[in-house]
Amino acid sequence: AKNLGLYGERIGMLHVVCNSADEAKVVLSQLKMVVRPMYSSPPIHGALLVKKILGDPAKLAAWKKELSGMADRILEVRSLLRTGLEAKGTPGTWNHITDQIGMFSFTGLTPTQCERLISDHHIYLLKSGRISLAGL
Repeated sequence: AKNLGLYGERIGMLHVVCNSADEAKVVLSQLKMVVRPMYSSPPIHGALLVKKILGDPAKLAAWKKELSGMADRILEVRSLLRTGLEAKGTPGTWNHITDQIGMFSFTGLTPTQCERLISDHHIYLLKSGRISLAGL
């Protein structure tokens, strides 16, 4: 879903912890009423879009080229970030930036360091240190 930008077509999971088997039966009954319409009439437009792109050789080739370009850009951002941090003599080891994969990276920064990046430099990341490389 992410590689085709179909975020609204993703699925999820719900867990409910109940105090008794009787309570679990009641909760399950209510959940079934909520999800039944979704199972009976699942959205199809996402699947049709995927079929339209992957089923057409020219569109498939264009999508693969764009996807490769995006993946290459993320790798380049990772490399530039690590190189920049190391060139400035930033304390610590930064190999984890290039060892990780995907659009996000865990920086290893503390919540205080993250807050400073946000407030002083307008670099936005989670206080856990997780940052979107696509935004750099």
